[in-house]
This record gives sequence, C-alpha cells and structure tokens, in this order.
Amino acid sequence: MSSVFTKIINGELPGRFVYRDDAVVVFLTIEPLRYGHVLVVPVEEVDKWTDLDPRIWGRVNEVAQNVGRAVIEAFGSSRAGYIIAGFDVPHAHIHVFPTDRMSEYDFANQMAADATDPAKMDEAAEKIRAALGTDENGRPH
Repeated sequence: MSSVFTKIINGELPGRFVYRDDAVVVFLTIEPLRYGHVLVVPVEEVDKWTDLDPRIWGRVNEVAQNVGRAVIEAFGSSRAGYIIAGFDVPHAHIHVFPTDRMSEYDFANQMAADATDPAKMDEAAEKIRAALGTDENGRPH
C-alpha cells in the first residue's frame, strides 16, 4: 500500500510542489506550523530516515538546505526550522519552515488542514518557487 506521500508524488492526490527532481520532492504540508512549511521527501518510499541509502539521505539534506535558504528569503524569517518527526506518515521526510523563535517548533500549534487559507497556501508555494527558480511543478525554469 502506497503512503500518502507516494500518492502525492505520483499525482494521485493534490500537492503544492515547490521542488522536484528524480530523487527528492518538496511540497507544502497541509497542516503547517506557519505558512511556508514544506516537507522534503525522498521519492523512494522508506519509512525511517535511518533506513535510507546514505546517498539518498545526503541528497534529501542537500535539497532541504537549499529549500531552507529559499524559505528564509521568501518569508524574511531569521531561520529555517528543520525537524525530523516521522510518526505521522510512514515515509521518511524533513519538515522545513520559516521561523524566528524556538517556540515555533511545537506541533501542538500546527494549523488544521481545514483551517488554512488556500490563497495563503498558494501564495506561500509561489514565494518559495520564486526563491528557488522553479515552476508550478517544482522543476527549474
């Protein structure tokens, strides 16, 4: 059975992609800590990040670092938050989000999917794409 992330990657479920290559994709989470909160996900469906091939793990982190820089630029935050949680979906992923303080690292404060503003979600994706130089599918221009 495919994970929800695999279904998003394969286009079976919608996703707001900001980056995509053959090994890694990045899309907005539906329950963000702040607008601009993305998930950096290997295309290969592996449950635990500790089980990923080291080359793929390196690529995931390289993309996360680039996306982190784009998030800082796009939202004017002082930092890009980086969290590996891994309990919500059995598919390795990194949370990257704009942040200015440690208190914003609390998943108890995440927005419910039905409480987010779709226009703000679209705007957040576009800001990150602009900073990355990618199109609406997450591919470089």
